[in-house]
This record gives sequence, structure tokens and C-alpha cells, in this order.
Amino acid sequence: MAISQKTSSSTLETYIVHVHRAPGAAAFASSGEREKWHRSFLPTGIASSRGEPRMIYSYKNVISGFATRLTERELAEMKKKPGFAHAYLDRILPLQTTHSPEFLGLSRGTPGFWNDSNYGKGVIIGVLDSGISPNHPSFGDKGMPPPPSRWKGACEFNASDCNNKLIGAKDFVRGASAPRRVTPRGPYDYDGHGTHTASTAAGMFVDNANINGLANGTASGAAPLAHLAIYKVCANSDGCWESDILAGMDAAVDDGVDVLSISLAGSSAPFYNDSIAIGAMGAIQKGIFVSCAAGNLGPDAGTLANEAPWILTVGASTMDRLLRTTVTLGSGVELDGESAYQPSTFHSSQLPLVYPGASGTSAAYCSNGSLDGIDVRGKIVLCDEGDGVDRLSKGETVRSAGGLGMILANLREEGVTTFADAHVLPASHVSYSDGQTIKQYINSVSTPTLSITFQGTLMKTKPAPALAYFSSRGPSQADRNILKPDIVGPGLNILAAWPFEVGPSDTATRFNMMSGTSMATPHLSGIAALLKNSHPDWSPAAIRSAIMTMAELTANDGNPITDETGTKADFFGIGAGHVDVSRAKNPGLIYDINHDDYIAYLCGLSYTDMQVSVVARRSVKCSDIGSIAGKDLNYPSFMVFLNASNGYTVEVTRTVTNVGAPSSTYDVDSTAISDKVKVEVRPTRLSFTKTNEILRYNVTFSSSRSNGGGAYYQGYLRWVSSDGGVTVGSPMVVSIK
Repeated sequence: MAISQKTSSSTLETYIVHVHRAPGAAAFASSGEREKWHRSFLPTGIASSRGEPRMIYSYKNVISGFATRLTERELAEMKKKPGFAHAYLDRILPLQTTHSPEFLGLSRGTPGFWNDSNYGKGVIIGVLDSGISPNHPSFGDKGMPPPPSRWKGACEFNASDCNNKLIGAKDFVRGASAPRRVTPRGPYDYDGHGTHTASTAAGMFVDNANINGLANGTASGAAPLAHLAIYKVCANSDGCWESDILAGMDAAVDDGVDVLSISLAGSSAPFYNDSIAIGAMGAIQKGIFVSCAAGNLGPDAGTLANEAPWILTVGASTMDRLLRTTVTLGSGVELDGESAYQPSTFHSSQLPLVYPGASGTSAAYCSNGSLDGIDVRGKIVLCDEGDGVDRLSKGETVRSAGGLGMILANLREEGVTTFADAHVLPASHVSYSDGQTIKQYINSVSTPTLSITFQGTLMKTKPAPALAYFSSRGPSQADRNILKPDIVGPGLNILAAWPFEVGPSDTATRFNMMSGTSMATPHLSGIAALLKNSHPDWSPAAIRSAIMTMAELTANDGNPITDETGTKADFFGIGAGHVDVSRAKNPGLIYDINHDDYIAYLCGLSYTDMQVSVVARRSVKCSDIGSIAGKDLNYPSFMVFLNASNGYTVEVTRTVTNVGAPSSTYDVDSTAISDKVKVEVRPTRLSFTKTNEILRYNVTFSSSRSNGGGAYYQGYLRWVSSDGGVTVGSPMVVSIK
């Protein structure tokens, strides 16, 4: 969500201001010199006012500019100064909120990618979030080496709170959120989100991790021996301001991180108005891999965030673990659900069942106070999901009204995606179709009854993975020529570290279960760290290519990955597919992209020179460097539009770099998209004679007639090695209009 763009001419608002480099200065000699240049843009006499500083941040690495508090009149005055480039209002970006390493094929003490990549040893993951709880066992440093010599960061905790695992922690909540700050200064996590994501990326091995005795096992992050650097950019769960996020990214680049994990997402914006996109461009130029959440606004189309092609955009999927509950209707019909609170003392006999929304009232959502006057005492209450009421609050409402238990039923758009929450009373979360079955049963009898039986933790369930309903979907609104998201990873019911005890006092643990693309993102950040350890010379684009081209399209039941409807998920939902760690370490071929190509790509978006310069952080004239159309950026996927203006024929070009055996041959195997689309690849064979050799191929997409409705057709392009050992895949989406 973004703050209002309408302000009073005398109201102070925080702006992120982009400026051109100081005349004749390739680099500033000191931070003071840089800040002096930035302060020269402020109107005379406003270094501070109303007891608060006007200059909030002077950025060094990820943008050429600063964050400052100004009135509209003062901004208008600033725009007249030589060197001013662009400014926009600060926005607030929401947080996008055990067994997952095993599900990803990462096994401790056995041959495999964890062992081959030294568990991420020596790699530094920077996490931008709500801080961290430093004394959690997930952040112990047993067996950890000291941080690499390139590390320049600092620990703003007491020195004893940091170690060889948690090597740095900084607080950057000084921007527009500062006047609203409700927590003490410092990088401690008072929310939980940051602790959860940090441990998911690189938490150490912790035995007997569980929630209410469920999902018990050894917890760890995806890269358990990687170092963690924490940048607190979120004051609370309300969200995180872009000015603070940029400051965290700026410091992370300076400190020497290798991977940036950002579980934050706003709305789509042009890249020159997107602070994370701009900051990520500065990061990848220094060789830093950036992994970001796709957002939690699914299943609607066109809801993605973090769409820049230099960012890994991560969607969320399910795993093969369920915290199973069984609901038995008075008619004998059994329905499965989930819950992370399964008390052994709850009796499984039939109890009266009531649906407060039977008469069409808002009480269906069990919001606070909505059950007043409704007889739910001693009954199981059926509550509908949604209406802006979180799931645990619905249970609080039921319990306060005297209800003994709750059935939480999905809305239509949520489909089969269910959450295992630590409810405050016996409960079961069921799918939309099962919710409808319960409602039909209630309407068919005069005294409906229901029982809830708790089955505990079930493993190896099928189908998995599946796309979670909330995971934001493409097509990208920032540039429809780039297929996004890039990948999906575990993001539903993820057990990870928590600052506070969860559950009854006699069994409380400091682990909690959360869901969201926030949880999927650090999984991919950790995997990127493993790849960085195994291939330290790879660029961020090469790492992203390996993750995408080696992705899996099939669930563990042998069928295509499905979405919340139970039908085959499309590439606007899963991108290249579900991450497959075991294959990503040896991708055979990679699609690499250099920094200059991204700048030419921005020119191809018909941005002005100023807009391109803002993202590039240097002066750019597109007429001098030329442009690259989005369809021709060397991306590991294809998004093509066929229409009358191009004669229903489009040719695109890709180059691939051989990172496998020096002498290797790959033959094309393209899956037909549709009888409406012809796909022709030239050449059909790529023969390499040495490592790092680069070869080019072209793909022509054509159609003999217009479809008229702007429909999307999807297929998959594969390059298969002559020995059959490596298959390099790319999703293809074609629109005909």
C-alpha cells in the first residue's frame, strides 16, 4: 500500500530524491562530502524544523540521492536546482507474511548439494526485515568460521549478542515511520517476522523444533552455515518505508553481503519509482544476488510486486506435510482440514454445529462482536474466511462468545489452500468445497452436529508442491515482456524461529508457523547462497538462470503442479516452476546478463533519459547506447505478443553459456504451445567445445490467424544434453490478439 500522493503545500512529507553526480566527481572522498553535496539541494535554512532533522538519509551505493522531509513548496524550489533528477513520495511496503530443507532435497550428513556447497559456509546473507531475536538457538554459531575478511559491518546489539553466525545487525527505522515508532531503537525484533525469515534463510540446526508438539523435527535454514547480517527496516507489522529499505540496502552493499533477502512487497510501479528495483540494480552491479517476495495478493492476475528482471521474484508453494484434522458431520461424511493446535483433551464426540452467516449476515466472518446475540455456547461454529479479519481473531471471537470449537471455511478464491495456525481453541481449516459441503449439510437437517478429530503430523502427502492461493500472479504490470514470477518455493505453513514462546506454558517453544511469499523468499535466498559457495564466479543473473532452468513442473504424484483450484497451475503463477536444488547446482547452460544490457533494456521501455539515469545511478543517453526490447533481454523465459502490427510473427534471440562439460552437445525439444502457435528454433543443436563458450539461438513464434480474445498460450522449451543428463528448460507464454 502506498501513502497518499495528495499533500498540503505546508505539510512535511518524506521524499526520496534522486540527483545527478556532483560535477567532476566520480566518487566522493568521504561520506561527509557526499552528504554536503546532498544538503546543497535543500532550500536555504531548513536543515531542521519542528525539532526534527530534515535530511534523513544520504545514500552512497544503491541510489544517487537522499531521503528528506519537505513541503510541496520546498520540493518545487528544489526541482529548479542544477543536478536535480527525480523525486517521489516515500511509500510503505507490507511484510509478506523444519521440514522444508528435506522437502527441497537438502539432507544433513549425506552426499548431496548441502555437502557439496559446504552448507553455504563463507557466504553472507543480508536480511532486510523487522530485526532479529539474537539469543535464539537458531542463531548459535557452533562450528561456524569467522566472517570473511571482506566483511565491514557492525553489531548494534551488545557484542555478546553477535557471533560467527549473526555477524551484524543494524537499525534503519529513521525514515517516515520514525514519528510513529512504537518500539525501542535497535535491531531487536518485536514483531517476529524478521526472526522467522532470517532463520529460514540461514538458521543453524536445532533439534526438537515444533509448534504445540506438532511438526516436530530438526529445524534449519536453507544455508545453515552461511553468515547472517540483519538490517532492521520495519518498525512493526504495519509495514516498512522505502526510505528505510534503501538505507538498509545501501549499508548491506557497503558491508559486503553476498545475497540480499527482502520479504517485502508493495504495488507495481515503473522501475524509476520503485525503490527496491533501484536499490537492487546498485546491488547486482556489485555482484550481490537479490531475492524478493512476489506479494500476497493472489490469486488475481496482474498483482505482482518486485518485477524487475535483475531481481529473483519468488512465489509461494505448499509442502508435503500436513497438520491434519478430520471433521466428521452428523451424516457420517468425513472432511480433512488443518490446525497447529490439536489439544489431546478435546473430545471427538458429535457437538452442536452452528453457522452464524446462515441468514446472510456479516456474522459469517466471526468478526469481533458479531456473535453477540447468537447462541453459540457449547457449539462448534462455522466461520467464513476473509472480510479483513485474521484467522486467529475469528477464533478469539468464537471463544469469547462461548463456542467450543471452530471450523474455518475458505472463500471461493482461496480454493484448497489451508493454513495450519496455532488457534486459540480446537479448530479445523477446510477448503472452499468442503466448506460448501458443511453448509449444505447444515441446511439439510434441523439439528446439525459435527466432531473434530486431530490426526497430528502427516508426511509425504500428495500432491505437493502446489501453488498457494495468496501468491501474487502475473502478468507483470511494469513490463509485460518479462514473464514473472520467476520461481516458487515453500511458503505455506513454514516452521521457523520466533522471538516469543508459542503455545501452552508447559509445552511452549520459540518456533512458529507462518505463511506467505515472505517465507518462500528466504528459502530461495539460502539456495542462492549455496550456489554462490559452489560457483563463486557466477553473476547474479547466472545464479537466477540456474534456479529457473532447473525448476520442477511436476508434483510428487507425477502430475503437473496445481493451483488453489486443483487444476494445472499456469506460468503466471509458478514462473519457471518449483525450485529443484539438486538440479540447480549443475545447470549445464546459463543465460547470463551483464549490467549494461539492463540499462539498454530500460531504454527499450521508452523511459526518458532522466528516468533511465535514476535507475542506473549515472547519466544515461539512450540515443548513445541503444536499446534492447524486453522480449530480447537474455532472460531464461519467453513472453511474446503476436498481433496484426507484427504480422503475427515475432523472432527473439538468446545466448547460452556452457558451464558444464567442455565438450557437450544440446538438442532442442520444444513442447508445442497450441495448434494456433508455431515455434521454430534455429539452430536445433548447440555444440560446445570448451567451458564458458557462448552460443546463440533464435526462436520464431508465429500464428496463421488472430485469436481475437487476447488469449495466452503456454509451452516449454527444453535443451537436452546428448547424454540425457541435463535438461535446460524455459517457460514460453504467447499472447495472440
